[in-house]
Amino acid sequence: MNICVFCSAADLDDRYTAPAREFAELIGKGGHTMVWGGSESGLMKVMADGVQDNGGKLVGVSVEFLAAKARTNADEMIVTKDLAERKALLLARADAIVIMVGGTGTLDEATEILELKKHGMHTKPVVLLNAAGFYDGLKQQFQRMEEEGFLPIPLTELVFFAEDGVGTMAYLEESAGVQ
Repeated sequence: MNICVFCSAADLDDRYTAPAREFAELIGKGGHTMVWGGSESGLMKVMADGVQDNGGKLVGVSVEFLAAKARTNADEMIVTKDLAERKALLLARADAIVIMVGGTGTLDEATEILELKKHGMHTKPVVLLNAAGFYDGLKQQFQRMEEEGFLPIPLTELVFFAEDGVGTMAYLEESAGVQ
C-alpha cells in the first residue's frame, strides 16, 4: 500500500515523535511505501528513517523552493514546481492518507484532501493521527460541522481519528481489505 503521510518538518517533542516512530515501523515492516513531502528534517525525517530502517520504501514529493532539504536516499524523489502540484501528486501516488501533527502546511494539506473527498474526487481512506490529543480541537470542530449540517457525508466516512500508530495501521489495513 502507498501511504501518503502529511506531517511537520519541525523537530518535535517525544509525545509526537514516539507515535510517528511506531507508525513508521509498521509501514516498513508491512512492506508498504510512504509517500511524503520528502524533507530530511523534523518529523518527516523521523518517519522516513523509521520506514527505511524497517524495510519500507520512500517516495518523496518535494517542491522547488524546498528541494535543497530533500532526502537524498529516498527510493524515488520528485520535485514539483509549486505546492499545488505537490499536493496533487501526493494524492495521486497514494492509496491512503495519514495526517500527522504539523503546522499550517499540514493543515492546508489536510483540509484540501478532506474537501476533495467530501466532493467525491477521491475515495481513499483518510486518518488523522491524533498524537497527544493534538487534533482534539479540530475533531470537535468537525463534529460541530456535522451536527449543524455543514458536512454532506457522515464524519465517519470523511475521516477516521486514531490515537496511535497501531490504530492507524489497523484502520488502513481494514479499509484496504488486508487480513
